[in-house]
Amino acid sequence: MRIPGRFLIAAALLAGIASAPGARPAPENDRLVILVTIDGFPAWLFHDPTLVIPNLRRLAREGAVADAMTVSNPSITWPNHTTLVTGVSPRRHGVLSNWLTIPKGPGLPPATEPWRPKAELVHAPTVYDAAYRAGLRTAQVDWVAIQDSGTIHDEFPEIPKVDGPLERELVAAGAVDAAGLRDFDKASIVWQDWIWTQAAIRIVEAHRPNLLLFHLLSTDSSNHQYGPGTLASRSAYAYADRLLGDLLAAVDRAGMRERTTVIVTTDHGFKRVDRLVFPNVALREAGLVRVAAGKVVRADAFSRAQGGMAFVYITDPARRGELAPRLRSICAGLEGVARVMDGADGPTLGMPTPAENPGMGDLVLFAKPGYAFKDKAVGDATADESRDYLGSHGYAASDPELDGFLVAAGRGIRPGARLERILNLDVAPTLAALLGVPLPGVEGRVLLEILR
Repeated sequence: MRIPGRFLIAAALLAGIASAPGARPAPENDRLVILVTIDGFPAWLFHDPTLVIPNLRRLAREGAVADAMTVSNPSITWPNHTTLVTGVSPRRHGVLSNWLTIPKGPGLPPATEPWRPKAELVHAPTVYDAAYRAGLRTAQVDWVAIQDSGTIHDEFPEIPKVDGPLERELVAAGAVDAAGLRDFDKASIVWQDWIWTQAAIRIVEAHRPNLLLFHLLSTDSSNHQYGPGTLASRSAYAYADRLLGDLLAAVDRAGMRERTTVIVTTDHGFKRVDRLVFPNVALREAGLVRVAAGKVVRADAFSRAQGGMAFVYITDPARRGELAPRLRSICAGLEGVARVMDGADGPTLGMPTPAENPGMGDLVLFAKPGYAFKDKAVGDATADESRDYLGSHGYAASDPELDGFLVAAGRGIRPGARLERILNLDVAPTLAALLGVPLPGVEGRVLLEILR
């Protein structure tokens, strides 16, 4: 895309703010930049004029829009949220799943552990790290791969703590009680989204951060269970928009409208699912997985599902040469498998090799349209009708149904600017430029076209 001449004068300054190692700008402490992610919001639904999202439509009219945003592989929540705040691909930042994958040794399937410290998951600088080190106040609500970051001042995590400072404030304000916090993960995701919004509102009104990361999640759940574009799906987006409106109203009550930039985007799109594929059943039938009492007790190879993609791990590295061709043959012959890729080719899709990151599969499976993968290893069928999992993501990021979008409005944003396509890699450097902090080594660019 050609950049108009009027942006070129500002290019060197803004690029330097976002990426030059020696840049040390003086950030303004009275500004607020809010990054809102509505989980699983595909561009194809955002552009549907019958979708009831008045607050998001207003921001789009008042600000700038990117009609399509290419996401990262794998096109799932944690890798893409991490790309949004680092400006680098999963190969660089290291987050490949909604958990940390831990090899357990020959004969054992790899373990999955989500609640690990950010330092173990994220291997690249983030925009919130940069803002914190520049003396700005940082905050997050339901962000991911961020536990124990050490660079967030105010936070309300996905699983809150009864004794957390912000949690105590919400209890004192009557927004939630201690019992609700203790059983938070058992409650409806719709209620959780509402509580997360109350936390974001509290942060804006009482703590006045300079950067707030805010993640809404019930849209993802509705799309998975009922399918994208269904009544439940559309209702979830309308609800998320209502919560966005509540947050915007809090910005107004705090007297921060003129000093606030709001960016709304997503982590990935969604596709319809009709049938499920169970690679581990095929591996069990081939004698590579053993199950006892319904549990996997031994695995020479094991598949971990990522929705429309699956990673197949060979548990003994010494046997890769022996097992990889056999596994490729088994998996390529399964119903619903469109392609089998060697994990060593991961960099072609912005992912690492297995040698670079143990979370990368030795093989990567890609599902055909209408199919998604699951980890199940019991039963006789390697594929079956999907009854309560009717939507998924995780497919190749090049699929247009996985495209996201971006809306930006407020301080520093040029009203009426419109871009056809951006990369999610571009979000972090643009946030850094709006905050006036350096973020070196990014792969994306500052979106000069949408900035004043």
